[in-house]
Amino acid sequence: MDILSSLAAVFPLNRLKTSLVERIAFGGDAGFYQMIPVAVVQPENEKEIASLFRLSQEYSVPLVFRAAGTSLSGQSITNGILVDIGKHWQKAEVMDDGKTVCVQPGIIGSRVNLKLLEFGRKIGPDPASINAAMMGGILSNNASGMCCGVTYNSYHTLKTIRFMLPNGNVYDTAKPGDYGKFEQKETDLFEGLQQWRETISKDIDVYENIRAKYRMKNTVGYSLNAFVDFEHPLDILAHLMIGAEGTLGFISSATLQTLPDLPYKAAAMLYFPGIYEACSAIEALKHSGAEALELMDRSALRSVDQLPDLPEFFRDLPAGAAALLCEYQAEDKGKLDALLVQAASLCSNLPLLFKAEFTENEKIRQFFWKIRKGMFPSVGAVRQRGSTVILEDIAFPLPVLADAVLDLQKLFVEFGYQNAIIFGHAKEGNIHFVVTQLLNTTAEVSRYDAFMRRVVKLVLEKYGGTLKAEHGTGRNMAPFVEAEWGGVAYSIMQNLKATVDPMNLLNPGVIINADNEAHIKDLKQMPEVESEVDKCIECGFCEHHCPSKDVTLTPRQRIQVRRHLKQMQTAGDSDNYKKLLFEYQYAGLDTCATDGLCQVDCPVSINTGDLVKRLRHEQHGSVSNSIANMVSRHFGKAEWLVRFAIAAGKGMNWVFGNSFMEKLTGTIRTVMPVMPRWWREIDRPPARISQEPASPHAVYLSACIQRMMGSNGKEGSVQQAMLDVSRKAGVELLLPSAITGHCCGQAFSSKGYFEAAAIRQRALIDALWQWTKQGQLPVVCDFTSCTYTLLKAGHLLEEPYRSRFEKLTIMDSIQYLHEWVLPGLPSLHKKQKVVLHPGCAAIKMQLIGAMKSVAGQFAEEVIIPTDAGCCGMAGDRGFLFPELTESATLLELAEAKEVNADGYYGSARTCEMALSHFSGKPYQHIVFLVKEVMKKS
Repeated sequence: MDILSSLAAVFPLNRLKTSLVERIAFGGDAGFYQMIPVAVVQPENEKEIASLFRLSQEYSVPLVFRAAGTSLSGQSITNGILVDIGKHWQKAEVMDDGKTVCVQPGIIGSRVNLKLLEFGRKIGPDPASINAAMMGGILSNNASGMCCGVTYNSYHTLKTIRFMLPNGNVYDTAKPGDYGKFEQKETDLFEGLQQWRETISKDIDVYENIRAKYRMKNTVGYSLNAFVDFEHPLDILAHLMIGAEGTLGFISSATLQTLPDLPYKAAAMLYFPGIYEACSAIEALKHSGAEALELMDRSALRSVDQLPDLPEFFRDLPAGAAALLCEYQAEDKGKLDALLVQAASLCSNLPLLFKAEFTENEKIRQFFWKIRKGMFPSVGAVRQRGSTVILEDIAFPLPVLADAVLDLQKLFVEFGYQNAIIFGHAKEGNIHFVVTQLLNTTAEVSRYDAFMRRVVKLVLEKYGGTLKAEHGTGRNMAPFVEAEWGGVAYSIMQNLKATVDPMNLLNPGVIINADNEAHIKDLKQMPEVESEVDKCIECGFCEHHCPSKDVTLTPRQRIQVRRHLKQMQTAGDSDNYKKLLFEYQYAGLDTCATDGLCQVDCPVSINTGDLVKRLRHEQHGSVSNSIANMVSRHFGKAEWLVRFAIAAGKGMNWVFGNSFMEKLTGTIRTVMPVMPRWWREIDRPPARISQEPASPHAVYLSACIQRMMGSNGKEGSVQQAMLDVSRKAGVELLLPSAITGHCCGQAFSSKGYFEAAAIRQRALIDALWQWTKQGQLPVVCDFTSCTYTLLKAGHLLEEPYRSRFEKLTIMDSIQYLHEWVLPGLPSLHKKQKVVLHPGCAAIKMQLIGAMKSVAGQFAEEVIIPTDAGCCGMAGDRGFLFPELTESATLLELAEAKEVNADGYYGSARTCEMALSHFSGKPYQHIVFLVKEVMKKS
């Protein structure tokens, strides 16, 4: 048997990925290295992890664990077996009233903090990537961040840990018996750890060097401070696992001590005439109690010039200016006020360009952090096409930080990095620098190599700093670990790795690497492809939003595959190009929901859904476009046909049984996959109604989906419910009798039929122009994704439609219920508990707060599941690819079903159908919550 056959004997096909498109999709992480795995596996338990260790050793194939893939130094790639633990290791248990939390490696850091929120606690590590990074990477890279410093990182907040060694043995430091078991079963390792600890304790130079290095942020090599902080070999190894980057074993869970999330915060942007003055002020500000001190040089500040709401002086700062984002935090208002008095006194003696103004206004404080966090991505967005963004982090002792930063800037000039920027966590002497670099020629690679070797000398020899402060060693610094630590300490690291992993199969090349050119090998290529693709820095921040992430590809992976297609095409690799293009159809195009939530956290604002729509458009020929245009022009007839088909299908079910249509369409799909699957949630079309009062307050645009499909409930149609609750609130809606045949165009645009969509949008705007009396009346739409589509598309139309659109006021039903209906209703009887699904459009339109407020008027408790997001329905995707919707809703519905609520509500019919289908709960439009409570009051 070969390795793939052996893996197939252990893992079912849905958790073993071996196709070309899947392997390429996992070939890169957020760093600038790339390796294509032979297989990607998704284990569910420790037994399967043990099987992976065994097979790796049996076939001498490298094994690498990957969490979110947000690491910047190539720690989560391999040409062997890549183990994706982000899907099945997502548990977190809060204990001791929030004082500790036990986490699995696949849960996102911010999700852990959400669970701790009700206890007023948080985990210590606070990396900028916490909304995407998973705990496996946070632990394995010993992540820190902006406020945790050197005291509250992963290493120092670890309480207990459970891990598996490459020999398959599992140890849990929460179990006292495992200490004896470790001594008995791991004799060589146990004795080695004791011996290395003794070597360090007797070598005063090594001992003092370790102590000095960890007074700064330092993630270079293994966590050697474990040898001076702990005595028992199992405790030492447990803490060596933190920051080991997956080279020593697999962390299956860890219990962390949490910190208070201090509720009172105040921040200010402190502007200095030069970076030397800014760096020189850090020690005093640190000693005054500042919780965060974020440094930004002039180039970094310039990179965010495009942000709105910047102060007038911002873009005109002096050429050498710099800034510190200074934040104080406290447990109560009195303590914060005392800190701010001290800060004001201190700042009055600093050489500031403007007076320090600390604010407790949360909106302004968050804007300051937006400026700071926007710098790395801003550089990525404006870089030369085809270039790579390289972000490195180093640290210096605070007394020499100012001089070191000036010397680093001189290196940028010497090596031609004109757009390089410096920012970072200056409170601990930790700075990040970003350069953009072409890596497609020998000369460019040599330039980068020479630059990095000079950086190493500057950091280590001139200033006694550290080469990696918080991003882990990775491949980029592996050749320089010995230079950082010296021969004795490096020898201990080598012996540790050889003892634990004698075959060097576990993430080989990371941390311990004898190749002094490893940092310039396996470099990721970034060919010019398309505008959306070329902007992507492959950070992975988009992935947790994506409804197809556990079925096929994520937005980042869709882009990575596009780049590989271009490389294959350029290289003339026609066989693999055709194969990859074929596999990309389903994985990259068919199963993309085009919901656009990927843009929410994308640092460079890429909407991969728009890219997919355009690619779908390019696939359409003249015949299919003509057919789509014809359907669009005669949409009234199409609407009638759909209503007839649905009514006929319901009739067939009435005659032959409720499951008849599901079975029939399922059978047809086996030979004709384009046939949509019938769902039991498809209800009879509602009766056509209209309401045309003499003096309406607003125009009611009922979406075509709402007009064609029933409400899946006993409350009648959405249209009637909207009219009833509006009338109760004293609002008269105009529901035109001529609304049949009108559509926002989403049904066409999502499939790439852009002209067909435009035909419907132009017709709709003409109609709205008439119904609203040339924009005098506002428009209310009852399907949130249609509201979003119309708002987004209107500005793109040509004249005179654009001018007319800009004079229209269009609001979603959520906003309408919140702002127009609620104020007109009396205090009402409430339901006990309801669950909401704010769909992707509601999230993008920032309507979650309004939706929750509406529900809160009619329910004592309103629950929005943590994983609520895009359901993957995308109009008809769920009927064509039900696996997409089932996967997209899995976590959300698992939480919703546990609640046992009195009602389940959304704001888009097809989303409600999908959620009902996969949960068995009757999801309805939120207007029915209002109507039902009104009836009982």
